Parts: sequence; structure tokens; C-alpha cells
Amino acid sequence: MTVDATPRERLEILRNSRTVALVGVSPNPLRSSNFVATYLTRTPYTVWPVNPNADEVLGKKSYPSLSELPEAPDIVDCFRRESELPDVVKEAIAVGAKVVWFQLGLRNEEAAEMAIEAGLQVVQDRCLKIEHARFAGGLHLAGFDTGVISSKRRRPV
Repeated sequence: MTVDATPRERLEILRNSRTVALVGVSPNPLRSSNFVATYLTRTPYTVWPVNPNADEVLGKKSYPSLSELPEAPDIVDCFRRESELPDVVKEAIAVGAKVVWFQLGLRNEEAAEMAIEAGLQVVQDRCLKIEHARFAGGLHLAGFDTGVISSKRRRPV
């Protein structure tokens, strides 16, 4: 059985959330997690880096665990190995998160089922940045930001 949120559910998650905990985010600007964090800090979301090996990420205090965040996050965005996802889900359940989001390439049915049984929503194998940009209208089908949020054609100059 595959456990995952539908596109409509993902859109509702993004619309109804205000806080995101980035578990495993790297302070290294060459890592994809840092790229996602950079994007998310430019949205209305409150972003909390969670990495016990970093004091800060992108100038924001990094927390060693979800339990040390100032409040329960709406979304727990996971940048950890697939084998570590059940532990992240257990911690997300314990702190009262609403959603666990497994980044591109990450699927773990055991962790997903555990989350759903506890009442959390689950998104697997999707990038939070890509989904946000796609639903916000700023992502071209080829995957880059066009800067245009309109369906009208531009007039030739």
C-alpha cells in the first residue's frame, strides 16, 4: 500500500501551514537542503532549521531536535536517510506536528503508516520548494522560475 497526499491535499497543506521544521538541513550552500531552506525563508512560512551538528543555518538558530523548537511545527520536512524516517516521525508525533514531508527520493511506508495512524498527513518523494513554487505559479514546467505569474502573453516589443 502506498501512503501519500494527493495534489489537492498537498495544496491544502501548503495553504494551511505557517511553520516548517527542516530536519537535517545543512549549513553547506552546495547541499539541496540549504537551497530549499533559502527558498522557504523568502516565503511567509516561519522556518526552523533542525540539525544537532550546526549552530545556525542561513543566519537562523539551528535546533538540535524537534522537541527543542519554540512550538510544534505544522510541517516537518525531512532531509534524512530513508532508514532514519521512522525516528523522525516518532519525534514529529511526540511534538504535535501536523504533517511529515519526505523530500525527493525518500519513501518509507512504515514511517508513513505510523504517521497516518497518529493523525498526521504524509507527503513522500516530493520537494517542498518545488511544490510550493508550482502551486504559487512561479515554476515553469521545465523546473525553473520564470518570474511570470500570468497566463497572458506578453506583447512583442
